[in-house]
Amino acid sequence: MTIVHRLMAGVALATLSIPLAAHAQVEPAAPTATADATAAAAAAADDADSTKDIVVLGFGQSRQVQSVTAADLARLTPGSSPLKAIEKLPGVNFQAADPFGAYEWAVRISLRGFNQNQLGFTLDGVPLGDMSYGNVNGLHISRAIISENVARTEVAQGAGALGTASTSNLGGTIEFFSAMPHDTAAITGSGTYGSDNTYRAYARLDSGDLGGGLKGYLSYAYLTTDKWKGYGSQRQHQANAKLVQDLGSLGSISAFLNFSDRREQDYQDLSYDIIARRGLRDDNIANNYPLALQIAKVFQNQVAAASKAAQPWPGYGTTFPAGFGTVDDAYYDAGGLRRDYLGGVTFDAHLTPELTLKTTTYYHNNRGQGSWITPYSPTPAGAFNQDGSVITAASPLGFRTTEYRIKRFGGISTLVYETGPNRFEVGGWYENNVFTQARRFYGMTDTTTPNRDTLEFQQNPYRTQWDGKYGTDTLQYHVEDTLRLMDERLVLNGGWKGVRVTNRAIMLGDTTSPLATGQITARDLFQPQAGVLFKLTPAAELFADYTENMRAFTSSATTGPFSTTQAGFDAIRGQLKPERSKTAEGGLRFREGPFQASAVGYYVDFSNRLLAFANGAGIIGNPATLNNVGSVHTYGAELSANYRIVTPISLFASYSYNHSTYANDVRNAQGVLLVATNGKMVVDTPEHMVKGELVFDQDGFTGRVGADYMSKRYFTYLNDESVAPRVLVDASIGYRFQGAGALHGVAIEGSVTNLTDKRYISTIGSNGFTASGDNQTLLAGAPRQFFISLKKGF
Repeated sequence: MTIVHRLMAGVALATLSIPLAAHAQVEPAAPTATADATAAAAAAADDADSTKDIVVLGFGQSRQVQSVTAADLARLTPGSSPLKAIEKLPGVNFQAADPFGAYEWAVRISLRGFNQNQLGFTLDGVPLGDMSYGNVNGLHISRAIISENVARTEVAQGAGALGTASTSNLGGTIEFFSAMPHDTAAITGSGTYGSDNTYRAYARLDSGDLGGGLKGYLSYAYLTTDKWKGYGSQRQHQANAKLVQDLGSLGSISAFLNFSDRREQDYQDLSYDIIARRGLRDDNIANNYPLALQIAKVFQNQVAAASKAAQPWPGYGTTFPAGFGTVDDAYYDAGGLRRDYLGGVTFDAHLTPELTLKTTTYYHNNRGQGSWITPYSPTPAGAFNQDGSVITAASPLGFRTTEYRIKRFGGISTLVYETGPNRFEVGGWYENNVFTQARRFYGMTDTTTPNRDTLEFQQNPYRTQWDGKYGTDTLQYHVEDTLRLMDERLVLNGGWKGVRVTNRAIMLGDTTSPLATGQITARDLFQPQAGVLFKLTPAAELFADYTENMRAFTSSATTGPFSTTQAGFDAIRGQLKPERSKTAEGGLRFREGPFQASAVGYYVDFSNRLLAFANGAGIIGNPATLNNVGSVHTYGAELSANYRIVTPISLFASYSYNHSTYANDVRNAQGVLLVATNGKMVVDTPEHMVKGELVFDQDGFTGRVGADYMSKRYFTYLNDESVAPRVLVDASIGYRFQGAGALHGVAIEGSVTNLTDKRYISTIGSNGFTASGDNQTLLAGAPRQFFISLKKGF
């Protein structure tokens, strides 16, 4: 079935309001269908003009929820990930190795100590999975939508809305909402040029109201940039289309189709040993193929010498070229390719003045490839070139890929009945996901120039190590009731959700795979949530909530229970438990004139923690070992404040304290101590974060400066290795021409990232975490980068 046919089927399903589909909504500018989200929209309207306030602090909600708007994202360098706009919020730990925050191998985001694959992400209610690099059930926001088309991003640092379409939201949710089409015809465009030969273009065409409430837009974005170190490029094509039909009192129908083709050459993962010898600018040597061949031949001679075998490459010896200490100091090249189609249709039906039904159906198709040209898998004679011709001579290098295919479709529905002070909601979500993943090897030549390109999808492998087909069926429902009392000074809400996720794995073809097949199910049909909001005065309110969540297993060859051997899976299948969290939080919000503030404290009991121990270097690709290893106890506090100093100047500041420790040692099935983690701090979790941002906007002149402090982060479970604290500063300045004339609406903006040119380690854990000692799992942050942008709206 083609993508177009899938989307047409989605239209039919939306019209019929399929009974299995339930919950969230895909009305881009509107919040999700929970009572808290409804309050968020009202609060946003009451509290702030979104073009002026830096952050909306979530007044009227019983949970810690904060949001940033399109105006705030527009202050960043065009093309920046929407995640960069929320990094200033309390509890948010965001890391990236590029100035845009879009290079997916390095991008990491965590909330209150919960890492990326323990959070929930949606776009207009449509699930994005856990947004991890090798995503098995979704895609990253940098591919799901063009950043200029994001209207709002909402962060729930502890308890996501009950109806959120996610089975991974242990520690919170991040929801993105797309922009609505304009009411009048318009053309918007921008162009950016900057450091490392960065070129980016964006264009959007709005139809305006075509009559009868029908309107839509088409938009396109293109980015190409050289890597800031080493040799290589990163580029992306994106196209978004959206159509909305207003049905008046009957509701509305909307549809979208988004496309992305992203291709990027990787930065080299580092260790402290490599940094000490070669510096933070150490990188792959994609511009020197003969040197890569030489290093590979020396390495394979060393392996042969260690086993007293004949050297396979006589004349090259066992000594690396000057400046290289190990084979892992620099590989020839690596890359990531992702091509995605994401589409959906929403029918928002106003059945009666009190009763509404919103149904969304969606379809996602993905093709991906992660590449490593490595000396660990040399090419034998008789392998193939890209065009299918035979490679007659062996080579010390091989092209190893992990290849991905996702075909998933689903439905989400929410039925809401509201009368007087009571609002009752029931909904559900169903998704079928077929994910195929393969490890293949392609031939490289022993010649002066390479015969394959990491920015192309590969063809004609000489070996398939494994080829798995993974099916995931997700069924979720939720029930929620909200009661507003005492002239809405007191708001009580409570409800629960139930989830059943079945994972299946089979192996395809004739492979030498050691990986597991079979079936495993995670189920919990009662996960409660309760909250209370009390308005002390018109200016102050108290809130508190409690929630329980379960994270389902993932179906993949590289993560989850199927990523081990068959014997390992058979041993754990009957006793492996899904991860769970219990979160309690409470706080105070205050607003008076130009000042708004929020303070919250929280406690989290995270149990059944799953830990996959890496077996060898990441490039080798050995099966991991997965086990439940106990609990994590977390407590902390978050403070945030908005202050409009004078009309054109706004200040936002936040402080986060997080104390997350492992509550158990890691032991094997026999009770033997493996790693003494009890009482150790959780990896990649800073204890202190301080963020601040100052914005100026008056008479066309705009300016912004933001600072971000983060305390040290551990990258070993025994806390014997860590990365140092750092402060990063970004800034921008611009002018928009006012009045009539040819320059009306033209804006020019200059921006700089890492203003102080701080040398630092950004991402940790790129190749996982180990118990102790140095590990090649670090990525350097980008140095100072300059950009200039020209924007025009017609």
